[in-house]
Amino acid sequence: MVFLAITPNGLKEALRLAADSGPPIWCGSDAISEQAYGAQKAKGLSRFIYPLGARDPLVLEGALDTIDQHHPGEVVWVEAPASAD
Repeated sequence: MVFLAITPNGLKEALRLAADSGPPIWCGSDAISEQAYGAQKAKGLSRFIYPLGARDPLVLEGALDTIDQHHPGEVVWVEAPASAD
């Protein structure tokens, strides 16, 4: 399993959940600054150099493709807002 965090809060939650089980976490540049990423001590955290917060389908597809290249066949949990239904 791999987490894809989109927002700073989503990244915080993924880091909390991963603390026990240690799955890899990927995030966009808008979820954590380059400076904070460099200071981050969490294992398995990877940061894209581009933002994901706009949730552009082509950008997310590219991010998922990159994750698949690094973690082939793994299930990816993507942060998404709760439905407003």
